[in-house]
Amino acid sequence: MTIMDKTADIPAPRAGGSDDSPLLEVRDLHVEFHTRDGVAKAVNGVNYSVDSGETLAVLGESGSGKSVTAQAIMGILDMPPGKIPQGQILYRGQDMLTMSYEERRKIRGQKIAMIFQDALSSLNPVLSVGYQLGEMFRVHQGLSKKQAKAKAIELMERVKIPAAKQRVNDYPHQFSGGMRQRIMIAMALALEPDLIIADEPTTALDVTVQAQVMDLLKELQTEFNMGLILITHDLGVVADVADKIAVMYAGRIVETAPVHELYKRPAHPYTRGLLDSIPRLDQKGQELYAIKGLPPNLLKIPSGCAFNPRCPKAEDICRTEIPALVPVSEQDGSELPGRGSACHFWKETIHG
Repeated sequence: MTIMDKTADIPAPRAGGSDDSPLLEVRDLHVEFHTRDGVAKAVNGVNYSVDSGETLAVLGESGSGKSVTAQAIMGILDMPPGKIPQGQILYRGQDMLTMSYEERRKIRGQKIAMIFQDALSSLNPVLSVGYQLGEMFRVHQGLSKKQAKAKAIELMERVKIPAAKQRVNDYPHQFSGGMRQRIMIAMALALEPDLIIADEPTTALDVTVQAQVMDLLKELQTEFNMGLILITHDLGVVADVADKIAVMYAGRIVETAPVHELYKRPAHPYTRGLLDSIPRLDQKGQELYAIKGLPPNLLKIPSGCAFNPRCPKAEDICRTEIPALVPVSEQDGSELPGRGSACHFWKETIHG
């Protein structure tokens, strides 16, 4: 039995949309924030796509633009100070940035949902979790309070919260961190969306609970054939769940790859640095590697490659020319499917 029947229709595809369009495609997206100190360029020409049943992991340090891109997709950026000067966000071929408020509202929540990283602050502390889950059905489907409560219990059971019937009237603070995150997943799942964006869904959870949450997301994704965008800074979290990875730095995508290919042979020095900083059992007692320096100030992004002040391979060209994201190939010239790198010296990195 499905959680609910999909009853809300979205507008007919606009010009340019087609049946073979990706579920979601981001094209040349730019996001900036106008502050008293200047313009912070948070996202600088991001391109990526995700299909039904596919998991895209977006990796990078804090401030790399991962969450801002997700907020732009959801249409929840604070504008002002935020601004989207150029780019497209296509849902099934329709550009959401050109839609009316009502058109976009029919997609947000019903077709694309988001799981936020801090469940305790995202849930209203003075309302029961059952009321908050039921609100999705009351607002979007016009169900009665009794019907919405029954749907809330069904959702809680679906995400494996024990004694859901007894706990539906409990408040967020009465649940553990892992259970609160399950409630957030249930809320995102309520209207059976085509795509879920999970923004750091395992933050502040212990390793065992992290694994449980990720297993639950993967199980639900398989059941409903949903697309999933997983935003994280933890490469260990995505190893078993992602299909492909986009690595972000200073608002740009610097590498793309199928998940196992990226772990095996990174093609960008930043990605290699992230991988080298993961603790390993075979290096017990050795000093843990750390990428030198700090992420750049988005008000003053370095010229050329933004990573050049921290890069051990940087040369003069890295300080003057921004490297394009180009296809990555084997040494014999054969292209590696799905692989791209924005590095002037990607060949030395992947083949070195």
